[in-house]
Amino acid sequence: METKKNNIEYIPEFEPSFRHPSNWGAWLGVYAFAGIALLPASVRDPILGKIGRLAGRMGKSARRRAQINLYYCFPEKSDAEREAIIDAMYTTAPQAMAMMAELALRGPEKLLSRVDWKGLEIIEEMRRNDEKVIFLVPHGWGVDIPAMLMASQGQKMAAMFHNQGNKIFDYVWNTVRRRFGGRLHARNDGIKPFIQSVRQGYWGYYLPDQDHGPEHSEFVDFFATYKATLPAIGRLMKVCRARVVPLFPVYDGNTHRLSIEVRPPMDDLLTADDHTIARRMNEEVELLVGPHTEQYTWILKLLKTRKPGEKEPYKRKELFPKK
Repeated sequence: METKKNNIEYIPEFEPSFRHPSNWGAWLGVYAFAGIALLPASVRDPILGKIGRLAGRMGKSARRRAQINLYYCFPEKSDAEREAIIDAMYTTAPQAMAMMAELALRGPEKLLSRVDWKGLEIIEEMRRNDEKVIFLVPHGWGVDIPAMLMASQGQKMAAMFHNQGNKIFDYVWNTVRRRFGGRLHARNDGIKPFIQSVRQGYWGYYLPDQDHGPEHSEFVDFFATYKATLPAIGRLMKVCRARVVPLFPVYDGNTHRLSIEVRPPMDDLLTADDHTIARRMNEEVELLVGPHTEQYTWILKLLKTRKPGEKEPYKRKELFPKK
């Protein structure tokens, strides 16, 4: 059972059914991953990289989605180059998630020496000025770590999320996210609770790259293709009177360090129309993800919504047929 605090905040709650033997396998996986996360990063990263790469070869459906996304976004690259990006993505994914688990288990003081902020002065200035902020954060594998770090330093954070299919993993994942405070808002509850939190001084965390269908989206460029993009961030910044700041975490499994890249506030969105806002959102994603393609969650159905008359890429059977 999940409860909500003051009808605004989502709080994961342990259910008695979680103890049922049918869930023991999930708990075994959780504790095994926690154990690996407590190993030194120099020991665990090579192991996790190999496991992730192997999993990426076995998960045919997810790999096909990544292949299709990269085929559309980077047609100039060879098949071998795109496959290398996917292998690197699967290598990076468990490494970044292990750092998140390590942060929750050991606390920030054990990790700060391995975290580099690029553009920290932007955040510090906004904190000094007591400004309202919404971070525009592309879907990276270490996406939750910057928010957890800021929360651990006393900054009130609020984020929206989708529930995961497995209730055990959903409970554990969201409990970890809330390890140092902050608010979680389920997307099923709509945008109003998130707006209320930002208005109350919580710094918002907004992921801009999900496909929300054609109804309120704009079709704008996204790398070498186009994407149905919801220009909601423009309305959010006006309603919340907040500044929008692009941010992206990059985990390096070779150096075992996390780099958090912060770009200048998108103040130009204040007077822009929806089409321009949507394109600027995608432009920031391109600028942050382009140099670090392996960090991005290419397994998502990013390009599901197409213009009238065009077939959904993932339903094109001739593209990367399953073997």
